[in-house]
Amino acid sequence: MTIAVAVSGGADSLYALASLRREHPGGVIAFHARLKETPPEEDAVPGLEALCRDMGVPLHVLDLRETFARRIVRPFAESYARGETPNPCVRCNALVKFGLWLDEARRLGADKLATGHYVALADHPRYGTALRQGADAAKDQSYFLALTPIELLREAVFPLAGMLKSEVRQTLEAWGLPVPIPRESQEICFVPDDDYRAFLKGTGVRLPAGGPMVLPDGHVVGRHGGLWQYTEGQRRGLGVSWTEPLYVIGKDRSRNALLLGTAAQLPVNGCVAGELNFLVPPSLWPHELRVRTRYRQKAVPADVRLVGGRTAWTPRPGCSSVSISRSCLRLRASLPPFSTSTAMCWPGASS
Repeated sequence: MTIAVAVSGGADSLYALASLRREHPGGVIAFHARLKETPPEEDAVPGLEALCRDMGVPLHVLDLRETFARRIVRPFAESYARGETPNPCVRCNALVKFGLWLDEARRLGADKLATGHYVALADHPRYGTALRQGADAAKDQSYFLALTPIELLREAVFPLAGMLKSEVRQTLEAWGLPVPIPRESQEICFVPDDDYRAFLKGTGVRLPAGGPMVLPDGHVVGRHGGLWQYTEGQRRGLGVSWTEPLYVIGKDRSRNALLLGTAAQLPVNGCVAGELNFLVPPSLWPHELRVRTRYRQKAVPADVRLVGGRTAWTPRPGCSSVSISRSCLRLRASLPPFSTSTAMCWPGASS
């Protein structure tokens, strides 16, 4: 069996490569995908070439910059221009890492694709081979595989499934392997300094102008700088003085109005999500499911229903104190530690 390892130049993918080479000597190849323009000091290729040469592993460098810009970056900017808040990492995993990369791995003659994701595949008595959370709860990335079909995930190998981040670095040091790009990756890899506003202004996508900030009773309390600059649930940076803190509770795109409200007006008790991706058929779902709509949110018990090809859910009794963002971009239903269903609205969902 030949395993193609996607290497970025960071510690996680380097560990994946080195560990698999030890387990499968002669059965591992590496490839690096160029997804964006990078300055010479941030180019991982020279370091990867040296490491792979020392390890005796073939390295292939792929230029996917045009495709990445067209399939990930452009839709990301257009979604923001519509006043939505997309998560490009979920789309990238589905279309690029387990789409284009998997295709390239097969073209190179590989049987499996290995990545540095902190997730696991495990056999379940009812689900078969299923996606499972990684051992490092702080780094678990199963949430970001929301749109990746299970049949593609079953073609993958995840060497970091049982590892902690601290163990990865300690092991690489013990093996004498320098990390070409030791800096941790950004939240969004193609947005410099995590400044998405500056990035969007340079994409060439038309960004709508400002409009009124409106309370639920219709009272105008200020002007916003463009709906694309705000996220539901946001409190900081609104520039509005009021008798109590105000939050973004919605966007009225027909009026180009930013809707503000108090903390009491912020929570909602349900969500509708589309673009469904079932990691486990609904007929096999357990009675109790837990849902989260944001990466760092604690999953809560919920009732989940399929309605006209979309997923609707509401928290179960006892969860009424949990505040759920009105911007429901993603729904992840699970019976920890297994993921049974993931659904994402790209670029947005109704609430």
